[in-house]
Amino acid sequence: MKILCCNARSSLILFLFPPLTAHCADKCVHGRCIAPNTCQCEPGWGGPNCSSACDSDHWGPHCSSRCQCKNGALCNPITGACHCASGFKGWRCEEHCGQGTYGNDCHQKCQCQNGATCDHVTGECTCPPGYTGAFCEDLCPPGKHGPQCEERCPCQNGGVCHHVTGECACPPGWMGMVCGQPCPEGRYGKNCSQECQCHNGGTCDSATGQCYCSPGYTGERCQDECPVGTYGVQCAETCKCMNRGKCYHISGACLCEPGYTGEHCETRLCPEGIYGLKCDKKCPCHMPNTWSCHPMSGECSCKPGWSGLYCNETCSPGFYGKSCQQICSCQNGADCDSVTGKCTCAPGFKGAACGTPCLPGTYGVNCSSVCNCKNEAICSPVDGSCACKAGWHGVDCSVNCPSGTWGLGCNLTCQCLNGGACSALDGTCTCAPGWRGEKCELPCQDGTYGMDCAERCDCSHADGCHPTTGYCRCLPGWSGIHCDSVCAEGQWGPNCSLSCYCKNGASCSPDDGICECAPGYRGTTCQRICPSGRFGKNCIGICTCTNNGTCNPIDRSCQCYPGWIGSDCSQPCPPSHWGPNCIHTCNCHNGAYCSAYDGECKCTPGWTGLYCTQSK
Repeated sequence: MKILCCNARSSLILFLFPPLTAHCADKCVHGRCIAPNTCQCEPGWGGPNCSSACDSDHWGPHCSSRCQCKNGALCNPITGACHCASGFKGWRCEEHCGQGTYGNDCHQKCQCQNGATCDHVTGECTCPPGYTGAFCEDLCPPGKHGPQCEERCPCQNGGVCHHVTGECACPPGWMGMVCGQPCPEGRYGKNCSQECQCHNGGTCDSATGQCYCSPGYTGERCQDECPVGTYGVQCAETCKCMNRGKCYHISGACLCEPGYTGEHCETRLCPEGIYGLKCDKKCPCHMPNTWSCHPMSGECSCKPGWSGLYCNETCSPGFYGKSCQQICSCQNGADCDSVTGKCTCAPGFKGAACGTPCLPGTYGVNCSSVCNCKNEAICSPVDGSCACKAGWHGVDCSVNCPSGTWGLGCNLTCQCLNGGACSALDGTCTCAPGWRGEKCELPCQDGTYGMDCAERCDCSHADGCHPTTGYCRCLPGWSGIHCDSVCAEGQWGPNCSLSCYCKNGASCSPDDGICECAPGYRGTTCQRICPSGRFGKNCIGICTCTNNGTCNPIDRSCQCYPGWIGSDCSQPCPPSHWGPNCIHTCNCHNGAYCSAYDGECKCTPGWTGLYCTQSK
């Protein structure tokens, strides 16, 4: 923190608390008038009227304080605080940025690699010897090393230079400070540290240790002589010795058997057909089958295809060629030519060794015939005969199995029941509509019908449906496609096919045709009226009529006996009335009373006549 000097503090006090009577003729621009014609300037300003800004080396009121900043830092003209230039820090900017940082306020991190130093101002990397690149991330390019990769590598013959020291790392086969010396004879490899292992005068590759053999030798270490029949460098030359002459593996020179001479042992000492020390014996060989007769022993050398002591025997089966010693390669029963070994294939096979069967669809000698089998039948590559697949028969497998049979050769019998169809391939049953089960032995379950019993019955009042057609079997009293219509009045039974015989307004049950009698009637067909004293439905009501009144069997109303009235005929006719329902008026006179039953007048004494109108 900055400490203001005493003068600056006094000036600030006067600036904050000026005398009340102060007057300045020239206006204080960045300050206050504190005494007549005396300005107290704000920090960072100076001059008589506080109009001049502090220069870069001063700060504070009247620019009276000197800046303490270092290394090109800027000084705040008001507070005197230092604003450091890039690459510096500290309250006076007297310190460089710490290691690994650079730039403004040292806030940026250096990106240099491989121990490179970083410029505290710009962050630029100064690479150590052996490295290059913006961040020293790369090794020196091939052929360069040392500081700033400016030194040239001295390595020869493919040697690799160390990017820092320039020291040479030699490739296998070379040695020395600059890799200019080849490995000495008998040594090879990196730094010529390994010993060659080549034999028989073979030389060693100084880099890999590979042996280069002398003529007549072969093998990884030249330890083997050339195989019989070859000689020379890498055993690449073919020996030309004839008549069993031995070939020298280095030069190819021939060592002839007794009886032969010449550079290649090609000349017989005895004339052809003669042998022996004195050439006085006749060869026993069968000459047409013989190449030559040995001039010393008389041994026969047979032509290809012949064998035996005298070359009079053909090759045994499976052998051919010179002395019948080569094995035939023919396969699958093919004939082998005893001379050439050429194969004559048996029917069904082809190829040089008769190892390739005929392609599907062909057969016979050389597979030259075309199969005629149908329906994916397998054709014999030998004779073209057809092996039918299940469900087919006939010479060319073009005929379906007869109905009721199935399988290979149509030899199996179908087991399907109830009209089910049998698959000629595997014997599985396809059931007729209305049946199910492995052998179509089961009818459709209740509520189902049709193929595979997959359809569901659509019936409302039915005993299921027909398993084949799906027709609904209506319960008695119902009709219609779905059995959802009640029988019409007067009909009953299955599909409403029966007529009712009920009488007297009775209704007929659509289920069983039983008559439901109207009130007042009874009997199977409701033909009988209720017995006396009974009424109503099924005649179960008991009449309450009195005084010989008769009961209506339908509504139980009473038909009163003459002389009586009332709902139950319990009330006599009122006086002067008689007859049914008391509807008649009596005509009796002179105190006579009349019979409520028939209106007859009962005269009082002294009177007579029909109406008691005559005196006695």
